Amino acid sequence: MSLLVVGLSHHTAPVPVLERVSIPAESMTKVLDELHRSESISEVMALSTCNRIEVYADVARFHPGVVDISAVLARLAGMGVNELGEHLYVHFAEAAADHLLRVASGLDSMVVGESQILGQLRTAYAVGTEASTVGRVLHEASQTALRVGKRVHSETGIDRAGASVVSVALNHAVEAFAAADGCVFDGEPAQRAAEILTGKRIVIVGAGSMGALAGATLQRLVGGGDLDVVVLNRSPERAERLAGILGGRAATLNAIGAEIADADILISSTGATGLVVEASDVAPRAGRTLVVLDLALPRDIDPAIASMAEVHLIDLEVLRSSGAMVSDAEIEAATAIVATELRAYLEHQQALAVAPTVTALRARAAQVVDGELL
Repeated sequence: MSLLVVGLSHHTAPVPVLERVSIPAESMTKVLDELHRSESISEVMALSTCNRIEVYADVARFHPGVVDISAVLARLAGMGVNELGEHLYVHFAEAAADHLLRVASGLDSMVVGESQILGQLRTAYAVGTEASTVGRVLHEASQTALRVGKRVHSETGIDRAGASVVSVALNHAVEAFAAADGCVFDGEPAQRAAEILTGKRIVIVGAGSMGALAGATLQRLVGGGDLDVVVLNRSPERAERLAGILGGRAATLNAIGAEIADADILISSTGATGLVVEASDVAPRAGRTLVVLDLALPRDIDPAIASMAEVHLIDLEVLRSSGAMVSDAEIEAATAIVATELRAYLEHQQALAVAPTVTALRARAAQVVDGELL
């Protein structure tokens, strides 16, 4: 078995390093092609999310594969291989398969149990397939991982207990407003969130999947009604579509300063490679609290705004410390499923590996028998 994983994640690297290595969607095919042209790599796909960048490859030899992948990641980051190497992890053969299944199951996520990684992994597989860099090895590994991830989420409590990064970020926002208002609430958490968030002016920057998830989560938290929300996006059509779903309105990025001035919550999750919100875009708050959720990688929002009065910045570094939101029993149940599925997968791969030898031996035996009968 020659499955290799080389990557870095929230476990091994700070956000600034993850930002530098992150592979934009529009560059993914080019990066895959560069990796695929390496003599050591026969198949390759890459997973690039807000808190992990991983390359999965089928390699002829371990060390050349690690060297070639590390070199490409270091070039993308504008870092030396040794410098980036401090943040990289490497898994090979059985350990690589185990890691892939754990990632797909949400067990390796920044927020344990979040299910968004399944969609991201499916996209990585689809892009690699479209680029013709995925063959039998990565096809079987990916399909197994996606199936196992679905099984873990459907058969354990990890899916219900685990929250997405968006949910955790919004919980932080609720806490920030409660602290700023000196609010004491004895009811259920859902009632508390609804009371605090209802009536807040929300500005969502970015109408992609993360922005849509943020809007849907907010709708659920406030009881399913329309939101006082403004959606800003480079594409007006996508902004209008998401705003319509949320019962809000759309605006252009040119209006970002004016929209932030009236906002209580700012959520940004674009795919931009530079800052979308500069410190100069945030005017003095005059006693009005602004909670800012930067869910993008690379970051969208100038971290300098965290020093402004009445502004609370919640970014991926803050979310990193949130840890698991599931019980030990649920994690153990999910881990047991992964272990069982991993054994089955490895046994299948071993059977495939020895099948040509068995076929050859049977053919040779048949030749010997035929020779004896002549």
